[in-house]
Amino acid sequence: MHTTSGRWRLGLALSLLSVFLWGILPIALVVTLQVLDVYTLIWFRFLGSFVLLAVYLGWRGKLPTLERLRSTSWKLLAIAILGLAANYILFTQGLALTAPTNTEVIIQLAPLLLGFGGLFLFKECYTLPQWIGVSTLTVGFTLFFHEQLKNLVTAHGQYLLGSGLIVLSAIAWAIYALAQKQLLQSLSSPSIMLIIYAGCALLLTPFANPKAIFSLNPLHLGMLLFCALNTLIAYGAFAESLEHWEASRVSAVLALAPIVTLISVWLVSVIVPTLIIPEHISFIGIIGAVLVVIGSAAIALGKAR
Repeated sequence: MHTTSGRWRLGLALSLLSVFLWGILPIALVVTLQVLDVYTLIWFRFLGSFVLLAVYLGWRGKLPTLERLRSTSWKLLAIAILGLAANYILFTQGLALTAPTNTEVIIQLAPLLLGFGGLFLFKECYTLPQWIGVSTLTVGFTLFFHEQLKNLVTAHGQYLLGSGLIVLSAIAWAIYALAQKQLLQSLSSPSIMLIIYAGCALLLTPFANPKAIFSLNPLHLGMLLFCALNTLIAYGAFAESLEHWEASRVSAVLALAPIVTLISVWLVSVIVPTLIIPEHISFIGIIGAVLVVIGSAAIALGKAR
């Protein structure tokens, strides 16, 4: 099984970079989806990330060699590609059937499953203070999303179907992330992501409509390019963080992403009121957000056993 480098400060910094980029991504997605279909948007993100990363690795002379590729588990690569592609598709379809706040609640299963996967598959350990952090994190999310959770309990039909797709999306993402970590035994994180981006782009090509991209105005084109860059940098940082830090700790930091999203939405709604509708956060939700931050910090920064 893959073992970390022990450079936990670098792993923490890379995890926080991923949290920030994934936290602000929904704003760009909402704006871009006003004029572009879901599959073309996802396809462009993967294709753009692949091209940019291939150019960068080629310039640095660090493209994966045939010898390295032969020593890599192609079964694990296939699992990672299918997992990430399924995550994008299921999440987007679930979002279309429910609501953004609901998806933010359920998708938190992804880092939770990654954390427990790290504990069982990679034999990582939590100390007692870290388990207390897990409990604090759970209570915090329950308070933070209490209104959305009430809606989910009383939901029927289409809303439940969308919620089920988001659950499957979270499972697919956790499978991708665990496969990604194990692949670090034979390939560098940029090489792994290069292959995953290429595979996902190929899978989505039959469903994309590239011609629609040429009709975008400067604002929407800029947002689309930002989405591609966001994918490249955020997933690159996440993949590299798994090289230096335990998956269970990385997952705890990733749990902060919804808070970054809601703060970003609020800021954008203040600066450009016509661009996006703000989310209302109650006093109970604010208390929950504080508990999420405390629980995440306790898990991520707690001393190893």
